[in-house]
Amino acid sequence: MTNGIKFTRRTLLQGAGTALAAGPITGFPAVHAAEPVTLRYLGTAVNQSGDIARKVKEDLGITIEYIPVVTDEVTKRAVTQPNSFDLIDTEFFSLKKIVPSGNILGMDARRIKNADKITPIFTKGEIAGKAIGDQGTAPKKVFYLEGQTGKSFASSPTEWITLIPTTYNADTLGIRPDLIKRPITSWRELLNPEFKGRASILNIPSIGIMDAAMVVEATGDYTYGDKGNMTKAEIDRTIKLLIEAKRAGQFRAFWQDFNESVNLMASGETVIQSMWSPAVTKVRTQGVACTYQPLKEGYRAWATGFGLPKTLTGRKLDAAYDFVNWFLSGWAGAYLNRQGYYSAVPETAKTQMEPYEWAYWMEGKPAEKDIHGPDGGLLEKAGATRDGGSFEARMGAVACWNAVMDENTYMVRKWNEFIAA
Repeated sequence: MTNGIKFTRRTLLQGAGTALAAGPITGFPAVHAAEPVTLRYLGTAVNQSGDIARKVKEDLGITIEYIPVVTDEVTKRAVTQPNSFDLIDTEFFSLKKIVPSGNILGMDARRIKNADKITPIFTKGEIAGKAIGDQGTAPKKVFYLEGQTGKSFASSPTEWITLIPTTYNADTLGIRPDLIKRPITSWRELLNPEFKGRASILNIPSIGIMDAAMVVEATGDYTYGDKGNMTKAEIDRTIKLLIEAKRAGQFRAFWQDFNESVNLMASGETVIQSMWSPAVTKVRTQGVACTYQPLKEGYRAWATGFGLPKTLTGRKLDAAYDFVNWFLSGWAGAYLNRQGYYSAVPETAKTQMEPYEWAYWMEGKPAEKDIHGPDGGLLEKAGATRDGGSFEARMGAVACWNAVMDENTYMVRKWNEFIAA
């Protein structure tokens, strides 16, 4: 998600608060004042919410101590310092680096109250009984361990879960429909000369190259075996196309910072670019038309989740399970859904949302009332529908997932040649 970038998806959302916060969740074990518990929560700043920390303190008495670091540092600490945190929030694709270290404790599904209600996107790679794209590191490939302290992934379900999903979404291109003034239906438009000097791609190699691969396949020139795990020849082919486009003046910018992506679109400097959902939200709350455009080739998805270090024992281990169970019980899921993300257990989140909110965010129906953004600003007026439609329509159209390639070192070197060209 960040690959070393300080500000990304949820920068604007930190401590933003929810316009329509639901009432307290009940039914959790009381944490006695005589034994206060603090959980050290390791993850990127973008997934650490002051509102969630306050709410779990109120409901369970558990204090969350955030340790904000960049994505690569999350992985590094998990591998080298498993005793430096009590809970990890990391990308599913990072598991291929973390699990072989043996430092992640398989989470006991029997201790996760809503384990059987986690969306099958993660457990089976499907939605509404339909298989979705699994190129890259699809969560289903890395969801289970062979044993509680296993160093390899299980090919079929076990009782030991690697990560309990926190946030996930399906990403696509953002466009300025008021400046383009015609339908955009394909990823290939990112490199259309019509938008010379007004297009942008994100400068995070592992994600940017997959956006480029979506463009390549959309042209019909080449089909990858796996866009999330390219061969050196496929990397060369993809970078060559990008360099040619850059030298032709296609790109206005190569953004890394969340706010930069917002400013490029809000100012009209770019009209089509790689983008993240809350950035589109931010542009809209400024009163500027911006669409998170569904494309016929599908979406590039990503997902993060909670994991436990093998060093966790006793009261802190119990508290970690309490926190995860609370997170899946509804309030946090509703909070995430209102930000345009999706929750791991949709049915509990639904209980904490107003019917019109659920209909807009999850069912793709026209808003019966005004929809407000995470900062309380007006996002959509009554009658609007969500870009891409329903949860089932959007996640059902996933083509690939964020990943770390086997040839990652080579890919990053070639990507840097593109940026420097």
